[in-house]
Amino acid sequence: MFTIGDFARHGRVSARMLRHYDETGLLRPAHVDPASGYRYYTAAQLARLNRIIALKDLGFTLQQVRDIVDDKVGPGELRGMLRLRRAELETAVAAAEARLVQVEARLRAIESEGHMPTNDVVLKSVPSVRVAELTGTAAGFEPEHISPVIGPLYDELFRRLRAADITPTGPGVAYYEEAQEGGGRITVHAAIQVSAPLQDDTVRILDLPSVDQAATIVHRGSMDTVLPTAQALARWIDANGYRSTGYHREINLECPENRDDWVTELQVPVARV
Repeated sequence: MFTIGDFARHGRVSARMLRHYDETGLLRPAHVDPASGYRYYTAAQLARLNRIIALKDLGFTLQQVRDIVDDKVGPGELRGMLRLRRAELETAVAAAEARLVQVEARLRAIESEGHMPTNDVVLKSVPSVRVAELTGTAAGFEPEHISPVIGPLYDELFRRLRAADITPTGPGVAYYEEAQEGGGRITVHAAIQVSAPLQDDTVRILDLPSVDQAATIVHRGSMDTVLPTAQALARWIDANGYRSTGYHREINLECPENRDDWVTELQVPVARV
């Protein structure tokens, strides 16, 4: 048998945790000296300890852990619990990775402060273009709000165009405006250039108006990392005596499977101040 200290070292846990498990009935010592009160454990109990720690690390409550290790949960139910927990952890990891991307984008935006783009920004006119579009609502302009909305919109838009036998004739065009219901919510427009008559039965088809003068810049990479590019364009507009006169457009010039290889032109209608 092992003393509580030795057992704790072999199990890579603290003696305090073992005392807590004893008090809650989760892991009782194999023997307690009646005179000294010292706790003693056997090597066979390491298996139960390992299961307890693994289940706790998966986020199960102590009561759930107790039910599992005491065989109160059947194999089928346990598999379901573990699959559910795995899905929850995968969602948490994906959310954390998305937050890291945004932190990195903010960091690059801060690092680029004071560095004014010169040849990167181009002033040009933008012709009218006919597009098919679907719209949705996002909670705000942040990428974590826009991305979950615009991706499914484009998937559904392409599905409807195939069903209507309409072939896109140019790149995708995304733009955003404040939603009518307010509250900081944003109407997301997912559009793509088409050559088709105006109709409303399958998808909305409309002509986006021409822009006499737009300040444009090309962003290379996922739109989750667009912040430094967008803010560089904003600084150029302000420093060169212009103001924005309409909604911004994102033209999807290249959209390969790897989002890091995307090429997107940002267009901001401008006029002299």
